[in-house]
Amino acid sequence: MEQHQGIHTVKRTYRCNVCNKTYVSTGNLKVHQRVHTGEHPYSCEVCNKTFRDILSFKVHQRVHTGERPYHCVVCNKTFSDRSNLNVHKRVHSGERPFPCDVCNKTFSFKSSLKVHQRVHSGERPFPCDVCNKTFKDTCSLKDHHRVHTGEHPYRCVVCDKTFSKAGSLKLHEHVHTGERPYRCDVCNKTFSNKSNLKVHHRVHTGEHPYCCVVCDKTFSKAGSLKLHKHVHTGERPYRCDVCNKTFSDRSNLKVHLRFHTGERPYPCNVCNKTFFLPQQVKVHQRVHTGERPCRCDVCNKTFNNTSTLKLHQCVYTGAPL
Repeated sequence: MEQHQGIHTVKRTYRCNVCNKTYVSTGNLKVHQRVHTGEHPYSCEVCNKTFRDILSFKVHQRVHTGERPYHCVVCNKTFSDRSNLNVHKRVHSGERPFPCDVCNKTFSFKSSLKVHQRVHSGERPFPCDVCNKTFKDTCSLKDHHRVHTGEHPYRCVVCDKTFSKAGSLKLHEHVHTGERPYRCDVCNKTFSNKSNLKVHHRVHTGEHPYCCVVCDKTFSKAGSLKLHKHVHTGERPYRCDVCNKTFSDRSNLKVHLRFHTGERPYPCNVCNKTFFLPQQVKVHQRVHTGERPCRCDVCNKTFNNTSTLKLHQCVYTGAPL
């Protein structure tokens, strides 16, 4: 304790002649002055990276030796230096000491705060060297690069589907687990990802932010607008490689392919009969529930599906069966 108290009582008599910062010893002053001179006297013989102080040099060498002497007592994760361990502890303590001065959102790490602040400043300092699109952090840039390389390094262990982003894989895994952690605060409908919840909210708000420049029709989703444009262009870019039939959107092609493969991925949970489409399951289940929601407006007779109702109405309209 007496030794420690010396930290507070000792005189800091050695002053940097560039920035006036003071130190308790000439050794500490000498190391500090390398900030101004750019001197890095310690060189790693493995990768030739250089350092201005012996401590940073020793910590760096653990990159090559694999030594990680500092471990978290909560989760046993290990670290190569004490400062990284101290930062990691905030994961368990919930400490978020870095607040944003614009929106007051808090962060566990200073680097996370710095990236967040670009949301307010609009700064996107990391450009793609292929298409010049810019990003607010290096992780987003790295993920984007895979658009050009076609790399999909993240693989689902259940179905082997691959993804370019770790986040996309994590969202995909909800398909297998059935997890839907995002809940609408209006109708309690749940979703597997936050973006789908955001789009769903527009059902309640009536928001349609995407507008067709040809007919002024508006849409709640950017993807819906993109598909709608095919009505005006006549474009049918998705082709069946079996029969060459073309489609205006990928989802219709995907359904069509089931007629060739025989795939019927939607089973009835009562009798296990399978169907091409989820809507078909819903209609089929009325056989078990007795539900007959389709009513003839002439004789009030009810039916469990619209196609049967239309056939019945031919009796009154005289249309050919």
